[in-house]
Amino acid sequence: MKSAFVFPGQGSQAVGMGKGLAEKHLEQANEVLGFDLKKLCFEGPEEALKKTEVTQPAILTVSVAAFEILKNKGVPMPAAVAGHSLGEYSALVAASALSFSDAVKIVHLRGKFMQEAVPLGEGSMAAIIGLSKEEVEACCKRAAARGIVSAANLNSPGQIVISGKKQAVEEAGRLCQEAGAKMTVPLQVSAPFHCILMQPAAEKLKVELGKIEIKNAQIPVVANVTADYVSNGEEIRSLLLKQVTSPVLWEDSIKKMIHDGIKSFVEVGPGKVLSGLIKRIDRNTEVKSYLAL
Repeated sequence: MKSAFVFPGQGSQAVGMGKGLAEKHLEQANEVLGFDLKKLCFEGPEEALKKTEVTQPAILTVSVAAFEILKNKGVPMPAAVAGHSLGEYSALVAASALSFSDAVKIVHLRGKFMQEAVPLGEGSMAAIIGLSKEEVEACCKRAAARGIVSAANLNSPGQIVISGKKQAVEEAGRLCQEAGAKMTVPLQVSAPFHCILMQPAAEKLKVELGKIEIKNAQIPVVANVTADYVSNGEEIRSLLLKQVTSPVLWEDSIKKMIHDGIKSFVEVGPGKVLSGLIKRIDRNTEVKSYLAL
């Protein structure tokens, strides 16, 4: 049975994650970053772990450690890998396109740049439950008089996250409710990710991505931006840059892999967010999660 490994993004963190499997990788991350990521992962406090520039390297480190354990156990390598937003970097490490140390450094800076792009409190995100992509996009267009707002994560049927200026997101959420959304859930995030407001972050990230080596992927990677396979190193670099301001096409990414014969998905890293989304996309798929089995 063809399988794919999928790697979680921001929001899957929890104090205590990685104990018993990620000590070595967290110590290596400490050396790269110059602060005690291991202590923050194992002991918190939770508020510190939630900081974007800490969360991103923390989740990546624990996810890569879990992947290495699977590999060392002799688990067959997947036919494809993918990751949700930040998780795409974990997938690229698994595919040998990025070194672990470069990935940890880049996602720390990525988190820092994203946080700096929009002053705290000016941007927000909200999950819209029960509307189609077209309906959500129409509501965002109508709310644009209040500021920038657009679809940021197309996660699963009936679950779309919008992102933008706080007032515009609130207005789009209200319009979505009027259009028949079952629920509009404001997200507890520190910045409006995956929208054009992140352009300052993209410009800074471009400089940093230019400093590291990105090799051709040894396992096909399904990119967030295109929901299609990418293996060429330079194309990966370009897509990572676009990813900062573009929506995450998660539902389409999973459907692409299923269409190509993948029947089994393994969520590698903390949490079970992606497992839930995949089951909503296709109930017939086999989904497992691996962190400390």
